[in-house]
Amino acid sequence: MKYIMFEDFSGEALPILFPNRIGFLEFREQIPYTKVLSAGYVQIRPDGVSCHGESKELNSASSPEDSGIICEKLDGVES
Repeated sequence: MKYIMFEDFSGEALPILFPNRIGFLEFREQIPYTKVLSAGYVQIRPDGVSCHGESKELNSASSPEDSGIICEKLDGVES
């Protein structure tokens, strides 16, 4: 799956996960948040969450803290 980490209207990081078949730019155009913090690929496995890669279209890459943020938002999944 792909993800884009946005800054929401309150200044908090908000990850949105979506299928690989949808392009980063195509998805980005549908979201009202103005700031992209990071973007890349996410794998959710029994042993945790892993983020890697980049979006050249958004000029953004995954960040080391993305896995933890996604886990926190999913509530209960460990990175």
